[in-house]
Order: sequence, then structure tokens, then C-alpha cells
Amino acid sequence: MKFLVACDGQRHSLEAARFLSRLDIGGNDEIRLLHVINFVPLLHDVEDYSEVIFNLKQEVAPKILDEAMEAVKDTGGVLSTSVLEGDTVEKILEAATQWEADLIVLGSKGLKGLKSILLGSVARNVVVKASLPVLVIRETQWEKKGKLKILFATDGSEYADSASEVLRGVPFPEDSEVTIIHVIQSAIHDIPERFYVEVEDRMKQRVAEIRQREFSEAESIIEKAQAILSGRYKDIKTVTKVGDPSTEILSFAEKMGIDIIVTGCRGLKGIKGFLGSVSRNVMRYANSSFLIAKRC
Repeated sequence: MKFLVACDGQRHSLEAARFLSRLDIGGNDEIRLLHVINFVPLLHDVEDYSEVIFNLKQEVAPKILDEAMEAVKDTGGVLSTSVLEGDTVEKILEAATQWEADLIVLGSKGLKGLKSILLGSVARNVVVKASLPVLVIRETQWEKKGKLKILFATDGSEYADSASEVLRGVPFPEDSEVTIIHVIQSAIHDIPERFYVEVEDRMKQRVAEIRQREFSEAESIIEKAQAILSGRYKDIKTVTKVGDPSTEILSFAEKMGIDIIVTGCRGLKGIKGFLGSVSRNVMRYANSSFLIAKRC
């Protein structure tokens, strides 16, 4: 597998690189550490200042990569480094395409609210624009040890199936605790049960039939994901919830202390891309690290 790791010298990117040491990476795997020199000339165009800053960034780049190299030296993979100049997000995506990376790995400051708007987020923009899976490591993962706890969210779609293939392919330790979650977005989940007594018997029977069908479909969806992952991971659990998928997935991850949420993505763009998708809500609100397994 080919991992492209974006490094900017900040601790969040260094910890993302260090996280790879927890994976079962072998001699057939490759890790490329990428640093992008994102140089914006000063507005008042003082040429001397601009040249000094640019030269400084060029001088610092190898040191940033040396530090990241130290963090991944024991992974067992084939290591290489690269320095590019230009827009950070564009160059990460360009490098991933040209190198034919299988996975982009990024750290995230996890900024929210106004700071997120003002400072922007390389991780967020890479996830949105990438056409391949992206693994984002949050601060909550930095000091954690022991077994990885992975939550795989599936809705039974082709995008979820693709995500399960990605999860099977990424060399997470085989003893990782994997939980497969499916959330039933029931057509009747928002009707409080106390009102059922006022519904005639014929409707009660229809409601029962609907629920039975929904849970039967949920069981099939989970079994399909289990079949894909069972040969790869030893410890697989399953859970079915009813309600809003984003809410239930994020709540379960928080409650169970999940390390990484894995979800597929339809890769919608433009106006449709701003609709409430699970992958976008995971990216925005999850405290845990996440793998958005986009293939488009």
C-alpha cells in the first residue's frame, strides 16, 4: 500500500506520521512524506522581505521532513520524501494522483467555530476534494495505546461496500476491535410509541411489518460487511441503531471511545455536496480520527 503523508512541521502532522507506526506496515508498503512550501508574497511587495521568507521556508523544509522521517523510521515500509511549492491542498492532491497513492494521511488541529473559518483547514479541503481515501488523525489519538477501536458505518450502498474494501486493505492491526454499525433511518422512528394505542389494530400490524422488514434489511447489510471484513480482523462486533445516522454514529463513537470512524462517501460536489451527508458530519463533528473512504 502507498501512503502519502502531508507534513507541515506542526505537531498534528508529526503525530499523524507517528500513527503509522501502530499499523502493520511491511516491506511491500511505501510511505512518502510530503512537505508543501506554500509561499504567498507580501502584499506591500517588499522584495527583500519576500525573498528572505521564501529562502527560510526552503531551508526549513528538509528539517521538517527529517523530523517526520524519524517518526516513521520503524514502520518497516519503504520511505521517501518530497518537497513541492504551491497551494498546499492542490499539491497534496496532485502528488497523490501522480504517485498513485492508495491513502492520504493528514493530521488535524480540530479547530471549530470562528477559528476554523479564519484559519481554514487543509485536512477538510483535502477530504472534500480528494478522489481517494483520506485518513485524518485527531489530537485524541496522539497519546492512546493498545488495541485500535474502529467503527465502520455502513448503509449497504456500493459506497459503503467500497469503504469496507478500503478498511480491509489498510494495514490496521488484525487484532483491532472493529464494530460494524448500521443505522435504520426508519420512516416511523419519529412517531412516539405512546401514540400507538390510538392507532387502529390494522395500522399497528402494518407498523410491526415495517419494523420487521427494516431490521431484516439491517441484518443483511451488516452480514455483507461482516463477510468482507471477517477474513481480515479477528474481533468484529455489530450494532444496529434507529434514528438519524450522523447522530447515532457520532454518539456511539463518543460513548465507546472509538479511535477511528470509517465511512464511505458518495463524493457529491457543488450544491449537492453541502447537503447533510454522514461523511461530512463525521468530518466536522467527530472527536475521533476518521477515514473517509472515497473512491471517485
